[in-house]
Amino acid sequence: MEFDFLNLFSVLFAAWLAGWLASRLGYPSVLGGLVAGILLGPPLLGLLHGSEALYVLAELGLLLMMLYIGMEIDPRELKQASWAGLLAAIAGFFVPFGLGYFAATGLGSSHPVGLVVGISAGVTSLAVNSRILLDLRILDTRISHVMMAGALIANILSLLVFSVVLGIVEIGELELMGVATMLGKAVLFFSVTVFVGQKVFPYIGRLMTRSGLTGRPFHFTLVLILAVLFGELAQIAGLHAIVGAFIAGLFLRENVLGRSLASDLRNAVQDTSIGLLTPIFFVTAGFEVSLGIFEGQLGLFVLIVAAAVLGKTLGTALFYVPLARNWREGLVIGAGMNGRGGVDIIIIAIALEMGILSQSVFSILVFMALLTTAAVPVVLKHGIGWLRRSGELVQTLEKRTGTVIVGAGPLARSLARLLNRTEPVTLVDSNKHYCVVSKSEGLKTICGSALQEQILREADAERAERLIAMTPNIEINTLASRLARDVFEIPEILLLQTED
Repeated sequence: MEFDFLNLFSVLFAAWLAGWLASRLGYPSVLGGLVAGILLGPPLLGLLHGSEALYVLAELGLLLMMLYIGMEIDPRELKQASWAGLLAAIAGFFVPFGLGYFAATGLGSSHPVGLVVGISAGVTSLAVNSRILLDLRILDTRISHVMMAGALIANILSLLVFSVVLGIVEIGELELMGVATMLGKAVLFFSVTVFVGQKVFPYIGRLMTRSGLTGRPFHFTLVLILAVLFGELAQIAGLHAIVGAFIAGLFLRENVLGRSLASDLRNAVQDTSIGLLTPIFFVTAGFEVSLGIFEGQLGLFVLIVAAAVLGKTLGTALFYVPLARNWREGLVIGAGMNGRGGVDIIIIAIALEMGILSQSVFSILVFMALLTTAAVPVVLKHGIGWLRRSGELVQTLEKRTGTVIVGAGPLARSLARLLNRTEPVTLVDSNKHYCVVSKSEGLKTICGSALQEQILREADAERAERLIAMTPNIEINTLASRLARDVFEIPEILLLQTED
């Protein structure tokens, strides 16, 4: 396999420049790479071209991006959305999914094609949502929680449905024994990976910690090994490797790696995938787009765009309004959920490679994603202004509460008893005698080193408003305070520094 470094340089430079421009305009950088592939590649100017080496790198980038998406998704965020928000988020996937499916099959497409079209119509990009909500500074609002829940749910559901599509393609015809075998293999895969993720991953994490193997390069390699292993298990089950990498990412969390290391490794995977390999995938995906759809299949394009936009907007609002009783908020949430261009592009590119989609349908779905995503920042900005003017932009920021005191000596216990009258207080100390005395006085006490992330987590540092470090050791006070600030983001930190 000959490696053309000039072509690789051209693709990377084009992806970097287009990604920078996309970020400046408020869109994910990967969409810039997709547009660069269309404009500079075979569809239009022909300045860039694909190669076997590029496609290998793109496949690796695909795997790492799905690993990163899995690591980025935190199921605990679903708790911040109300039941009304969760139901609206689910409806925001299935209503456009159904409309997209029937739009495609109604015009003669096969069931697998209809399912892939439905996925593209129903999915919501996590990256698009988070970037726009951050830019508008509304992360502490109710609609932000609902939109993020919708993106999480849509990403997970889209991969589950895509697994079904792959199973249908593998068995060929929908006969009873083949369907039963497909479902059995899928259930076995998810059962094994969930068990390994919940039971084995934390054990591996504890084993690495006890062995003193805490270096970031070592753990980065281990994370890649686990992602490849889960990808191979997915392929054995008749699914695509991206499903396995995504599932691996879901379980590589703080309880396995620790909060600071988990954050470092997530950033490392992000830099390697989105910074280097994934742009190659999106640029080469743009190579496969055909501009001829606007001449021969403009009607199908308009129909799919309408199914995606109206289904997402009205589907979300219709399920949200009766439960939340706020039709303006429901419409804004539905319109804001139309950001695409992440998982859906990955899915349709794989479907094209496997022969499920034709080049024309693939092109329609790419342009649908670009068009709907381009409109979201403008629509959402005006929608937020609409809600503000009507006084219906609801804040839901959860206030931190409670104090963590590092040290359980006499002075610390006296302060804890005083503060305990108005707020929850937890003491942390590695001195077993102080711990016994503190517990005998009825104070909540964690016996262990405050320099260990797990000990501070047990002391509810994630929800604490304040940390007071008051051991006789100034160095311990300083290091514990730094850990509380950098890892747990405790807003108020006080250090007691005394020679007595």
